[in-house]
Amino acid sequence: MFVPQGWRHDLVGIDPADQWTAMSGLAAHADSGQWESIWVYDHFHTVPVPSEEATHEAWSLMSAFGATTKRIRLGQMCTCMSYRNPVYLAKVAATVDAISGGRVEMGIGAGWYEQEWRAYGYGFPRAGERLARLDEGVQIMRQAWKTGSATLDGVHYQVDNAIVRPLPLQEGGIPIWIAGGGEKVTLRIAAKYADYTNFAGGNPTVFAEKSELLRTHCAEVGTDFEGIVRSTNLFTVVADTEAEVKDRLDAIEARLVPALGAERAAAFARDYRNSPGAGTAEQVAERLAGLRDLGVGYAIHNFPEAAYDRSGIELFEREVIPALA
Repeated sequence: MFVPQGWRHDLVGIDPADQWTAMSGLAAHADSGQWESIWVYDHFHTVPVPSEEATHEAWSLMSAFGATTKRIRLGQMCTCMSYRNPVYLAKVAATVDAISGGRVEMGIGAGWYEQEWRAYGYGFPRAGERLARLDEGVQIMRQAWKTGSATLDGVHYQVDNAIVRPLPLQEGGIPIWIAGGGEKVTLRIAAKYADYTNFAGGNPTVFAEKSELLRTHCAEVGTDFEGIVRSTNLFTVVADTEAEVKDRLDAIEARLVPALGAERAAAFARDYRNSPGAGTAEQVAERLAGLRDLGVGYAIHNFPEAAYDRSGIELFEREVIPALA
């Protein structure tokens, strides 16, 4: 599950001095229970618009979670390749892997949030360049984690015997999740390098279509389609009855109004209302079972009310997880 970090206005109303307590408390809850992993986003400004609300930095959180949890795996969905030099990123991730005892997952993508790119001085290259950087950067990370050093004379990145020691604790390096469903390039990069993919936002039709495209790319580059775990993200709002689900969704939207205004809050909350993860426990379990039948091997859940109310998470733990076990 995702730990709220502010990016989706999911820490609104919590004093910044208390936000780490909220985040670390949820991480501890997940660590002591049935969850396999916790995740954050790699963003600097809030969505759907930049605001003065806090957005905590992903890799700082990874290190902190690595030091304060014992079992649960730690991921970002997903790190933007161009926000950090890739061999530096490989070094950071290897250090966090050591801190955590070998529990890091590397979610990586080309990046998309133009306002954020420009605000931080990265420019905003065309999509083809961003994707080419992703390809070269993943090559560097894989090489660094397998051999302890990296050398690449690329178009976008040049590294010359950059030493990355210690190696990650995980044998063979940190698992790589290529995020995004771009049909011509992103899925081809995933076919070449990914241990996991992430796309479709829980939409069954889109997931099936992207899966077949990934299969085609795997055949073309000579990799094993069945060896790549396909994952998807879902906004999850669970309650005992449909009326209670609506009440929860209304409360989430109302919490957003002071920060976004009524119109923008309603549009933003529409993602939650239309999600396959919104419903009674029985409905959500049935939809997840359907996604599993399509080949979803891993579901990452964003509970938008998590920082304020854990009862939906606890219901999911009691009724949805056992139904899928």
